[in-house]
Amino acid sequence: MLEREVIDNHRNYSKRVELYKRFGYDIEDERKFIITKSYPLYGNILELGTGKGYFALALAKEGYNFTSIDISEQEQTFARLNIRHYGYEKKVNFQIEDAQKLSFKDGEFDIVFCVNMFHHLKDPLKVTEELIRVVSAKGKIILSDFSKKGLELVDKIHLSEGRVHKASPLDLNYTAEYLMKNNFNLEKHTTVYQDLIIAYR
Repeated sequence: MLEREVIDNHRNYSKRVELYKRFGYDIEDERKFIITKSYPLYGNILELGTGKGYFALALAKEGYNFTSIDISEQEQTFARLNIRHYGYEKKVNFQIEDAQKLSFKDGEFDIVFCVNMFHHLKDPLKVTEELIRVVSAKGKIILSDFSKKGLELVDKIHLSEGRVHKASPLDLNYTAEYLMKNNFNLEKHTTVYQDLIIAYR
């Protein structure tokens, strides 16, 4: 029964990847861009916002072991099944967490990723405070989200499915300013559809 669930889930996952690609957004290429620009990756790694597991899969394929959290058990179940499809279950520690109040110790992680999650947040600074708290002194916070064109494209994809994509008016620049005020240095990178900020002390 579970194997059928894994197969069906992966089929749905693949359809979603292809849908985005038809609109011009290559999920795999965008995730590769984020990882490559973030090198070197080291130590204890955390991903906030598992979602359906696009970035978790990309990290696992690169050979990293890491913790991935999400507030939605349903969303994370999709990611778990897809990770199982590829045989990477031992690489990912999935946990249900509230990003505004993480259970982890201060400085527990050397690398903290948050990909395409911030545009969903009502209070991004509260989450940013938690990222600052759990990252080590020599660690990096890596934030990536859709650019303006990326959000426009996602809106089109959702409309094609009869849905509305809700996004916060606050972009990553809002969070970047807060990080700089907290003595972080920033690197910024972009593609047509993706903005990326790498923050370090």
